[in-house]
Amino acid sequence: MIRTATPADVPVIHAMVRELADYEKALHEARATEEQLREALFGERPAAFAHIAEDDTTGEPVGFCLWFLNFSTWRGVHGIYLEDLYVRPEARGGGHGKALLTELARICGECGYERLEWSVLDWNEPSINFYKALGAAPQDEWTVYRLTDEALARLGS
Repeated sequence: MIRTATPADVPVIHAMVRELADYEKALHEARATEEQLREALFGERPAAFAHIAEDDTTGEPVGFCLWFLNFSTWRGVHGIYLEDLYVRPEARGGGHGKALLTELARICGECGYERLEWSVLDWNEPSINFYKALGAAPQDEWTVYRLTDEALARLGS
């Protein structure tokens, strides 16, 4: 079962963000607090959205996705950028990841969004194979660039 996250889900979302960061060998970079997530998802001006995948038997959260709107100047409409998709190891293979992506695709169709995009680490073969099986195509001609920390501060000053 997939449902829209509520403020009560923030602790479990936070925990799964940290589990994902650990899986991606970057736990030391995961600095977001529960309060920051609460504000981003449920504050006065939400900047992101989340869905929870629940176990069909117990109703316990076993996965989540966190996303926000982007905009294509070429297509002239919004799209969804999927920041995080995570299913706990014990629940993998149960269809939760596909169900989360299906919900985002449904939202795209309902709202007229023409893209659903995300990034995946190049070494994460299980996820790459999963995404390709759904029909997703890698954008190999694009390279992601990022400014953070000192470089971002230096450029902005």
